[in-house]
Formats: sequence, structure tokens, C-alpha cells
Amino acid sequence: MNNLQKILRGTGVAIITPFTTQKAVDYPALARVIDYIIAGGAEYIVTLGTTGETPTLTKDEKLGIVLFTFEKVNNRVPIVVGIGGNNTQSVIDDVQSYPLENAAAILSAAPYYNKPSQQGIYEHYKAIADSAPKPVILYNVPGRTGRNISAATTLRLAHEVPNIAGIKEASGDFQQCMDILRDRPADFLVVSGDDAISLPLMALGMEGVISVAANAFPKKFSTMIRHCLDGNFKLAKPLHYQLLQAFDYMFVENNPAGVKAFMHHLTLIENSLRLPVVPVSAELEQKIQKLLQQFQQ
Repeated sequence: MNNLQKILRGTGVAIITPFTTQKAVDYPALARVIDYIIAGGAEYIVTLGTTGETPTLTKDEKLGIVLFTFEKVNNRVPIVVGIGGNNTQSVIDDVQSYPLENAAAILSAAPYYNKPSQQGIYEHYKAIADSAPKPVILYNVPGRTGRNISAATTLRLAHEVPNIAGIKEASGDFQQCMDILRDRPADFLVVSGDDAISLPLMALGMEGVISVAANAFPKKFSTMIRHCLDGNFKLAKPLHYQLLQAFDYMFVENNPAGVKAFMHHLTLIENSLRLPVVPVSAELEQKIQKLLQQFQQ
């Protein structure tokens, strides 16, 4: 078992980027969120994921967020840094220039919009991994990128490229997930990227999840995942079904608009996003408030 399977076992949180009402990065709110997530029992934090609205952040803002997160976390939990894109050389430049000394790994989303072939995806990730100072975790999210990383490509990268250490699988394809889990190297980390189906994916053998929902519900979610890791699905299932409606509300209009609405009503952040993402509709916000009230009863 390699270090990542030990270090990143359990719940990772793809942390949001709080903004002020003037749309600036809200560092006091980010500090609150980090403390809330760690106090809730999450095993690690993923900064600069797409849930952090990275397409709307400048490079200086990204660097500031990474450095602030390292300082605030202060080695309490591991940190994974998201560095992806559809320009391979630009991603390589970033992984070589970002302050990654304190990072456990790099999470890199598949190239979006370009729709490369499977060979193109392989070459993209091989070039990044060969240049990266930290282990690279693939991120397969075809609903956002427009191209699936096939099980065959994932397994080829896992077996042939030493610095490719794992995958966040968010295809929703159970057959694909099972093929990867069956044929992966023994030390290859596989985590879920889908909150709503994390429980059954854990039953198939995944080591954990990189979660959006755990921004708002770190204690409930991470407890559920630990029960799954212990094989205690009798205790995990009630928490899963308690959170199931929240999962739906978080993603029905947009991520991270959904989770930010929850966190706003938990008094953690302003309900502020950067265009083209906008806050959830008034109708959905009322449903979110009502659900939170039920949780607090």
C-alpha cells in the first residue's frame, strides 16, 4: 500500500472559495470553512478544485489561496492541490511553479472542451506526471469535461506511469469503476467523485471520496464514509439516506451554487459567486432552508 492510500483514505473535501459581496476572495470566511471541515472530522482538504470556482480565479488569487490554506491548515490534515486544464504545457508550467512543498498530491481534471482521443488523454497525463514534483491523481468528470477517461486509459496510466498514483472517478459508470478496481495496481488510490453514490462505490472497494457535500456536512458525511471503510453499512445507510435530499439540492441547478447556499444558511459564508455562476433560485433556496431546519430538529 502506497502513501496515498494511507494518507488520503476517507473523506476529502473539495473546498469552496468564499467571496465577499464585492466578489473578492473572503479569507476570514475561508479560515472559518477550513476549521469547520477539520473539526467535522474530514480526513483531508482539496484546494483549487472546480468546486472552488477556479475558472474564475486569477493565477495570483490561486497562489494566494494555496498559501493561505497551507498556513491555516498547519499540517492538521493533508492537502491536495487542484491543477488542471486543457492546455498541457500550461498545466506543466503550473505544477512546476506552484508552491507544492506541503501538498500530498496534485489533482488534475481531464482536459475539457478539446475532446482529445484516449491516446491524447494518456499523453496529456503522462507529460504532466513526468514533470510533477508530487504524485498525480487523475480526475475523471465527463459531465463537465465532455470526454470520459476510459477504464483502459486509466489502467494504462496506472500501470505505465509511476507518478500517476490514483483517480477521482466521477463518471457515474459502475461497470467502469469495477473494471478499474479489479485491474488496478495494488497501490493505486481510487476514490469516488460522486457524493450521492459514494456508499455503493465504497462497497465495491474504493478508498474514500472527494466530496462537495462535506463542505456543509463534514461530520455526517465523513462518519458515513468511515462506517463504509469499516464495512459497517448498517450504520452508514441511515446517514446516506439522511443526506440524499441534500445531495440533490446541491447539484440540481449548479455546483457550487447549491453547496454555497447551504453554507450561507449555516452562517459560514456570504452567498456570493462569480459569473457565469449565480446563486440558486429563490424556490430552491427555500427548500434548502427547510431541509436545514429539519436537520436541526
